[in-house]
Amino acid sequence: MAQLVACGPEPMQRWRRHIQPGEIIRIGRAPRSGWEVPWDALISREHAEVQMVDGQLRVRRLDSARNPIYFQEADQTEVWVKTGEQFRIGHTVFQLVSADLENDSKTPVSERSFHSDELSKVAFQNADQRLQVLTKLPKAIAQTNTDEELASRVARLILEAIPAAKAAAVVAFDDFSADAQPKMMRWDNRDDGVGRFNPSRRLMLKALQLGQGLLHIWADSEESNPAFTISGSLDWAFCMPFRGEASRGWCLYVSGQKDSISGSFSGEDQLKGDLRFTELISEFIGSIRHVRLLSKQQAVLSQFFSPTVLETLRQTDFQQLLEPQESDITVLFCDVHGFSKKSEQAQHGLRELLDRVSDALGVMTCGIIKYDGVIADFQGDAALGFWGWPAPREDDRLSACRAALHIQQEFQHAFHDSRHSLAGFQVGIGVAHGRAIAGKIGTKEQIKVGAFGPTVNLGARLEGLTKMLGASILLDESTADFVRGQLPASEGRLRRIGRFRPAGMSTELMLSQLLPSEEVDSLLTDDAIKIYESAWDLFAAGSWREALDMLKLLPEQDRVKDYLMQFIAQHISKPPPNWNGVIVMQTK
Repeated sequence: MAQLVACGPEPMQRWRRHIQPGEIIRIGRAPRSGWEVPWDALISREHAEVQMVDGQLRVRRLDSARNPIYFQEADQTEVWVKTGEQFRIGHTVFQLVSADLENDSKTPVSERSFHSDELSKVAFQNADQRLQVLTKLPKAIAQTNTDEELASRVARLILEAIPAAKAAAVVAFDDFSADAQPKMMRWDNRDDGVGRFNPSRRLMLKALQLGQGLLHIWADSEESNPAFTISGSLDWAFCMPFRGEASRGWCLYVSGQKDSISGSFSGEDQLKGDLRFTELISEFIGSIRHVRLLSKQQAVLSQFFSPTVLETLRQTDFQQLLEPQESDITVLFCDVHGFSKKSEQAQHGLRELLDRVSDALGVMTCGIIKYDGVIADFQGDAALGFWGWPAPREDDRLSACRAALHIQQEFQHAFHDSRHSLAGFQVGIGVAHGRAIAGKIGTKEQIKVGAFGPTVNLGARLEGLTKMLGASILLDESTADFVRGQLPASEGRLRRIGRFRPAGMSTELMLSQLLPSEEVDSLLTDDAIKIYESAWDLFAAGSWREALDMLKLLPEQDRVKDYLMQFIAQHISKPPPNWNGVIVMQTK
């Protein structure tokens, strides 16, 4: 694992960065992206590019660099740096170092594990110095954004707190098998004049398996183990696992020499205090990672759950609530109209189209979350949200309708704005209420929070009818009956569309259209809604000519009345035999 260490002329002018093979990184005083060396005025804003290739570091000076790169004190435009070698820019020296796991071919002279109860009886050593280090920990944590940054800071602080240590590392494993490789290792040492550090794989994996601190001593006062080469031989090392499930596989590794301990080297007794302090740090960092994990989970969940839903989940047994349960839910199915046609026309602009669809899904998500719904699924350019889980609320149907109006109006505002990413897109929304199973749905390998049942299918079917009937939002009868008496006219209005039997269904549906307030949509006035509903009543009663005369009074832009007028025209203004007021829709 290669790292680049930068050292300026002052003690605090220092950093250590991990380099992934193949990754190209810019170094400069203030690069737009890359690694900053802010303390050196002789380094240009963007000075060099570095890249790990076949175990060596390729360093290339950029055209914008004012000053040279020195390698072996010769001015170079491009150099290849091996482990342990260094180059200089201005007053700053950069060295390539690496940390590899030792093959553990040599058995330790002494091995001892320490249970937490035993360490709790050990007195802290160098209390003043270590208290001073602890005061730096909150700031160090606050200045890190990733696990890797946190691990690097902790390794440095351990060296500051334990004078006997020559090297320290924070290592993370995914599994504890004998040949396991760490998924992360961040280390530091007191002497950057050497290029390699070899922590013991056997020591770390055994400590993780035991869940206890483990000490290895490889040499007594007369022999040493040359396998550990960092300013000479390292005679001892101990490893302390992190506490908590969030940090499973994480450990702190500390190693040093017998000469670094004052007085005679008597083995484990002199290291117990260091172990106890390391345990304290590991518990503290483990707790921090647990909190960060919870915060990250909260951020992820907030993309699918509203604050109200999250609060419900926090106040009850989360696992129990996730179990699938049958209940009354309200489903909102939302789809972008015109996506298929635009995708055919955008063979060379698929990325742009994907970005636009992502924005469309974002509008749907915001509308559902804003009104306390749950995001159940995304299907291409469609989104499924539902209400009634994890706990039902009396106004779930009202919330779903408010979410539908919010989404529809966002699309409507963007439709004619050529600068908007949603320009030209329209939306269809179906809202249905009824019994379904909601909660954790899926397989052992992959699960999600979702809803299952005929109500979900009905919501999708209603959305599919929006394009055919020319209504942006369609409600089933249960939802419409509830909302009609609850939704203020200033927020939205309802219009009975009529009774239909969709193709492939044996059930008749009384459908209603959800409309914005008259203030928002002045094209279709309240009087126009009454005219249409009266026309439908005449139509259902078989008085088609009278119904047609009333439909002609409606605005030309009203697409819903167009469907009804076309149906009447197809039957030459006469109801078919055995007419019962239900339009049986045919598959096209």
